[in-house]
Amino acid sequence: MRRMNTRTFTARAIIPSFRYEDAPGAIEFLSRAFGFEKHAVYAGPSGRIVHAQLALGSNFIMLGSASDDMSWPVRTPRQVGAATGGTYIVLESDEDVDAHCERARAAGATIIREPESPDYGGRNYGAQDPEGYLWSFGSYRPESATV
Repeated sequence: MRRMNTRTFTARAIIPSFRYEDAPGAIEFLSRAFGFEKHAVYAGPSGRIVHAQLALGSNFIMLGSASDDMSWPVRTPRQVGAATGGTYIVLESDEDVDAHCERARAAGATIIREPESPDYGGRNYGAQDPEGYLWSFGSYRPESATV
């Protein structure tokens, strides 16, 4: 019988990672619509994005060009024909949520959920990027919830 490792670990950060069919276009869209800034972009000889890091404040996402690389067999929502999950990003205030939604809409994001204030607190909205990834932006902070 194999013994389970019960050691606990402290995570320093959680960084979502994505693959895009048009990674250069995604970088431009995410910057324009959601406010990300290029931190590092590594392109291969064919122009394919091998690895990119985008910052939003002190937070990061990573992305690259979609490929058949079996060491990281990720498919885009467009490739699988549906969204497969989403990413929630905490904004500072309820007012920021409304302003951010308008910025995203003006940049061409598909708003799939207009700004709302759910019973559990905060304010949020949902958007979809051009390749089908779901993004949720809100003022609700999970660490403030009580059980």
